[in-house]
Amino acid sequence: MRQRVGAIERKDRGGPPRRGLDRELARLDGAPCGRYKGLVGAWELPDGGTLELIRAQADPFAPPARVAVHVPGDLAGFPGELWKSPVRRRALAGYLVRQAAREAASESAYHIDAGGQEVLDRSSCTVGDDGSVTLRLGVALPGPSRRVDGRRAQRLLWRGLPRLVDRALRYAALDAEKMWEFVATVEDSAALRAALSEMGLVAFVADGALLPRRSGADDRPARGSGLVPFRSPDELRVTVTLPNAGEVTGMGIPTGVTLIVGGGFHGKSTLLRALETGIWDHVPGDGRERVVALSDTVKIRAEDGRRVERVDVHAFVDHLPGGADTTDFSTSNASGSTSQAASLCEAVEAGARLLLVDEDTAATNLMIRDARMQALVAKDREPLTPLVDVVRSLHRDHGVSTVLVMGGSGDYLEVADRVVMMDGYRPYDVTERAREIAAVPTGRHAEAEHFPGVVPRRPDPAHIDAAVRGRPRIRARGTDYLVYGQDEVDLRAVEQLADASHVTGVGLAMELLVRRGHLDGRRTLAEALDLLDQELTEHEGVAALLSVRDDDFAVPRRYEVAAALNRLRTLKVNR
Repeated sequence: MRQRVGAIERKDRGGPPRRGLDRELARLDGAPCGRYKGLVGAWELPDGGTLELIRAQADPFAPPARVAVHVPGDLAGFPGELWKSPVRRRALAGYLVRQAAREAASESAYHIDAGGQEVLDRSSCTVGDDGSVTLRLGVALPGPSRRVDGRRAQRLLWRGLPRLVDRALRYAALDAEKMWEFVATVEDSAALRAALSEMGLVAFVADGALLPRRSGADDRPARGSGLVPFRSPDELRVTVTLPNAGEVTGMGIPTGVTLIVGGGFHGKSTLLRALETGIWDHVPGDGRERVVALSDTVKIRAEDGRRVERVDVHAFVDHLPGGADTTDFSTSNASGSTSQAASLCEAVEAGARLLLVDEDTAATNLMIRDARMQALVAKDREPLTPLVDVVRSLHRDHGVSTVLVMGGSGDYLEVADRVVMMDGYRPYDVTERAREIAAVPTGRHAEAEHFPGVVPRRPDPAHIDAAVRGRPRIRARGTDYLVYGQDEVDLRAVEQLADASHVTGVGLAMELLVRRGHLDGRRTLAEALDLLDQELTEHEGVAALLSVRDDDFAVPRRYEVAAALNRLRTLKVNR
């Protein structure tokens, strides 16, 4: 495996925690800010627990220092039932980090990554299998005039952090009822998602769910008296028994091809968006706590200008002008149709079992060619094969289901297994009526019979490098871009990223794939992603990525990691 300079940034320092952090801070008062670096390591806190200064701040204008507070299980005091399983540990950590962020809100020097509506595995707070708690945060160490302010640093590190531990990370100080509700909500959501395959479903939307959000930039639940709670059509209603809530009813979406139809502004895209985020668990009160989709769900859209590297897209694109080989297709500036074709094939290559498509963000010419256009433009003059002609084969031959929002093309009625119409945010099963309409011939003929599958690709790790001057450079710019080494990866069309920490997690996972040798130029991308999944599962996600860099991140899925790799401008693959 190729070795890198500076491959492991966080080293095991060993040894017992030091004492006297308060005295050391007082001694440094007035010294140059660079002296903070001498405090790197573990220190005993006054009331128990340990403070670890992971990275110090050499300058007041540099990024905040990285600090971890470790609270042993006997001091935290959480009952074993709260942390007996990985799901409960993730849920408890999600609750605690939000409590810590609230407690720290009045202190601008503390930077705690609490997340939003999703409950993800985050580096900012972890719960061990012994009930211990670790909170990781940024602390802007005081340095007026580039000099250590020892007294202010004492207030932040020696008195402020222990106070934060007492108020936010100890069972006795917290609202036990709300804590248990949070953990139970997450556990039920995870159990519901795990039950989908056995029930023959790809998604579930509980009766009473509230799907609308406040805005496109605010993912919190919408407010107002006009909200319409979700209620399943009788034909699609199923009942599932959850560990804490007991029996829950709602709309089950079976495997196959499902259309969501209806007029504009009646809730089609809102429902699809809820399914899109159904891969994650949500906080109590979100409205989508019991809206889940298969973990292997990927949203597909058109993406003008993206790079495509050696993807077999001939199922959708053939005989291009100029003779380009679409079984081994590359471009640095894909069109809407070729980008959507490539993204779909890449998702299947990575292992997706459910694809979500909204006509509003899709390439029209890759979605449909109606009878009139077929009559006007002969097939031998049209290189595109529309999705409508291969979508059933995706499920029949490859086990990949599809949910499509469709308001403008009735030709999809012929290939749908079921059709759900949204009317005033209420769903109705109109499958039988749709079949009656589809039975009337339109004169359109299918232009393909099957989806042939994907050709595995083998990424070359020599072209996936996060190092800049010997150190890994991985940084998120919101959810839109990932800075990875010298490259900037455009992720604007990767719509299942929750926040900037999630993007950072994607970059760390890419680096881990190379460091561990999972990407070696011989393994297929899917095989490498399998090894990544195995490593993240064995370490409950966070620990494996911390070996790359101790930073604020959320553990990503394989699909977002694959999407970022596929959009890396330097990517080279073997076929």
